[in-house]
Amino acid sequence: MRVHIPAGIPPRSPHVTATTAESTEPTPGSSASRAAQILARPVSINGLTVPNRIAMAPMTRMFSPGGVPGEDVASYYARRAAAGVGLIVTEGTYVGHESAGESDRVPRFHGEEQLAGWAKVADAVHAAGGTIFPQLWHIGMVRRPGKPPFEQAPAVGPSGIRLDGTQDGKAMTRGDLDDVIGAFAQAAAAAERIGFDGVELHGAHGYLIDQFLWAGTNRRTDAYGGDPVARTKFAAEIVAAVRASVSADFPVVLRYSQWKSDNYDARLAETPEELEAVLAPLAAAGVDAFHASTRRYWLPEFDGSDLNLAGWTKKLTGRPTITVGSVGLDGDFIRGFAGEGSPVKGLDDLLDRLEREEFDLVAVGRALLQDPEWAAKVLAGRLDELKPYDAAALKPLS
Repeated sequence: MRVHIPAGIPPRSPHVTATTAESTEPTPGSSASRAAQILARPVSINGLTVPNRIAMAPMTRMFSPGGVPGEDVASYYARRAAAGVGLIVTEGTYVGHESAGESDRVPRFHGEEQLAGWAKVADAVHAAGGTIFPQLWHIGMVRRPGKPPFEQAPAVGPSGIRLDGTQDGKAMTRGDLDDVIGAFAQAAAAAERIGFDGVELHGAHGYLIDQFLWAGTNRRTDAYGGDPVARTKFAAEIVAAVRASVSADFPVVLRYSQWKSDNYDARLAETPEELEAVLAPLAAAGVDAFHASTRRYWLPEFDGSDLNLAGWTKKLTGRPTITVGSVGLDGDFIRGFAGEGSPVKGLDDLLDRLEREEFDLVAVGRALLQDPEWAAKVLAGRLDELKPYDAAALKPLS
């Protein structure tokens, strides 16, 4: 059965910029003209051609009862692909490990029914002209006791320590590590099998992979703990296992961050040298691109340079990078998801950075929730039609 794509949004060719019959040519040299030119350029990730520089950021929506994405989820992503988003990164989707999540409405990337639903999502996005990666996720010590989908599953992490420092979970054994590594590899192989274009591994925001990377939650004294390089061992083994489970030209992206949920000042690295120590083993393990998550993309990451986290990541690793953080909006996304609105923010600084090749793609979050046509408007130079963010946009899946 074909997935319905909302009326009025025709599928586009993967290599054609989205426009509308009513659009007019922007004035040469204007912000609108620059946006249309700079963002419309295709980009390659390990041989995959993404038709433009706009990605949809992963955002948990909880519209998948039983962990199964339905036709409404397929239409939600396809609508944005049809309107010009070059790369869809799905909401976080749980890998096949019982402690991976804590909601029966967050999609899962294991199980026959769940994967059949995801195959329809991928087909719908491709029919609309986009590319799509699932974000593979394990929340680790963020899991609360007794929560679905597997109520008896414990919270697990490197040391059983939560982000707030309390210790009430299970420190992972060697067997636990192998199980989770295998779950990520199996999910990645399934993604390629059912037609996705690549995968993103969620290693940010204080979830399981990040819990190993951060000294605040990793107190291990074995090979998986200690100095920053040792703390990358678990993440690097996941990347290597994923890389081995898929074709050589199947892109593997890692999302990471300095900040953690409820700990916005946390840092993996205080200097570029410390950041390079973290990133180098991950790149060597097989990461094709990094998705560097920040709360405001325009803030410099280290003193003495205007480069943001994605910019430093590209400079240190040579890999393509995706930037994210309040793109198109003048307001912190944390407050936005807490119910606050945000006015529209100009794109000139973003375009300047893209022109300098500081990073390669731009992930857009709340602006795409508010306006599924955001990419089409930007790519056609219709910046005057962009809308401020209203937190009510979180309520429907539209």
